[in-house]
Amino acid sequence: MEAIECIKGRRSIREFKPDTVSPQVIEEIVDVARFAPSWKNTQISRYVALTGDAKKKLADVSFAAWQGNSNIVNNSPVTVVLTYVKNRSGFERDGSFSTSKEDRWQNFDCGIAAEAFCLAAYEKGLGSVILGIFDETEVAKAINLPEDRGVAAIIALGYPVNHPDAPKRKEVSELLTFMS
Repeated sequence: MEAIECIKGRRSIREFKPDTVSPQVIEEIVDVARFAPSWKNTQISRYVALTGDAKKKLADVSFAAWQGNSNIVNNSPVTVVLTYVKNRSGFERDGSFSTSKEDRWQNFDCGIAAEAFCLAAYEKGLGSVILGIFDETEVAKAINLPEDRGVAAIIALGYPVNHPDAPKRKEVSELLTFMS
C-alpha cells in the first residue's frame, strides 16, 4: 500500500469483528510505529496492549464521562493504552522546558506515534480509533502505570465490521495560507 493511499484510506473504526488480533501482529505494528519522529529522538511512547479481563476492567472504570468509549473498548478485540515517559519530550537535560510549549510536546509526540500506529494497523487490514475521553487516573490504576509515565490516548484495535466512506473534508483553500 502506498503512503498516500494509506493516509487517505484510514478511518476511525468503532465496530470490530470478534476475530483475535495476534500478539505478533501487534508487535509488527509497534515495530513500525517506533519510527515515528519525536522531540530530540526521545522516543517516549510506550504501548500497553489489553485483552480479556484487563480490557474489561479498563472499560468498566475509565469512561464515566463518555459511555460510548466503554462500548467501543468492550467491542474491540484489543485495546492499546498509549503511554509516555514523563519529563523528557520538550525538556532540557537540567529539567527546564525547551520552549514556551512546556510539557505539551509529550502529547504532540504521542499524537505522531498514535497516527503511525493506526496507519501501520490499517496497512495490515486492521481498524482503529483513537479515544481521548477517559479518566486518566483510573486508566493509570487499571494498568498499574508507573509514576514516571503518563497516559496519552487509548486506541481500540481490531478487524473492522465495515469500512466507512471518508467524511467531508475541508478544501485546501480553508486550510492553507501562503505568506511571503
